[in-house]
Amino acid sequence: MKIDAIDRRILQALKQDGKISNVQLAQRIDLSASACLRRVQELEKNGVIKGYRVVTAPEHLGRGFVAYVTVGLSSHTKAAQEEFERAMLVAQEVAECHNIAGSFEFLLRIETKDLASYKRFHTDVLGTQNHVSAITTYIVMNSAKDERG
Repeated sequence: MKIDAIDRRILQALKQDGKISNVQLAQRIDLSASACLRRVQELEKNGVIKGYRVVTAPEHLGRGFVAYVTVGLSSHTKAAQEEFERAMLVAQEVAECHNIAGSFEFLLRIETKDLASYKRFHTDVLGTQNHVSAITTYIVMNSAKDERG
């Protein structure tokens, strides 16, 4: 599917407000409501729009401590990576788990209540995983820009 300027404006508006009504969206991008709806449906059908979600404020959910963690594995086999990924899928503290290229195998976004709960995760979850050879933690002090959604 070829994305044109109108589609880009639709996507930008939906990123800002996923709950916007079709009528409001059409007005915002200067299209008729029916043409706007057809375009949104086409974007959904072709997988450009993969879904809609709620963006929460972690601090209101008791998850105000955020850290990015790089994890190195001592074994670089497919089995070792899959074992680690399965463990991260069930760890509630892990908001994101990415297999990356570079010095480490994984980059995690961790959200916990506070430093003490992060330490428990670090020790009891990461520290007990087979093949983990290196853990480096980067604590988020502030986020000037965060467009995850």
